[in-house]
Amino acid sequence: MKTIQKLLFATLFISTFYACSSDDPEPVNEEEVITTLTATLTPSGGGTTIILKSFDADGTDGPTAPIITISPQNATLDTNTTYVGEIEVLNETENPAEDITEEVLDEDEEHQFFFTSSSSIITTIYNDMDDDGNPIGVSFNLVTASAGSANLTITLLHEPDKNAAGVSGGNIANAGGEEDVVATFGLTIQ
Repeated sequence: MKTIQKLLFATLFISTFYACSSDDPEPVNEEEVITTLTATLTPSGGGTTIILKSFDADGTDGPTAPIITISPQNATLDTNTTYVGEIEVLNETENPAEDITEEVLDEDEEHQFFFTSSSSIITTIYNDMDDDGNPIGVSFNLVTASAGSANLTITLLHEPDKNAAGVSGGNIANAGGEEDVVATFGLTIQ
């Protein structure tokens, strides 16, 4: 009987030891729920700050379309101007709202914002880098040229291939990854 008890104890000990092994799979880093993307554009030489906001009450995967606003209402960007941009992303399904921007910065090697303009009258430049020297995009410059209209699409990708061709320069085409949030703003430059 003591032999059986010793055998059971040894089996229990070994199975417990192996259950805590470092061979266990790493937890999956899931995509964030983002309801709100806010891009604040402050003209570097002074002037009116423009706030671009996309609010999607049920998050990106829900059936409700996002509400896009530009403040102040009917605001226009100035020609030949550099705007310092800062992005904030929130999950407002939580109470209080969860600041996803902190998570993006904490996991900077796994995130990148992309800025796609429908016209060359708007260009963007990254102002921040991850630990590997690749762009993040929470901080950026938006540069206007001549007068006109353009759509600016801001996309946050989760786990993009930051080493793929053109990605460090902001080209989303080869980035891969999963979209955390996408917002398109119609801008007027005067």
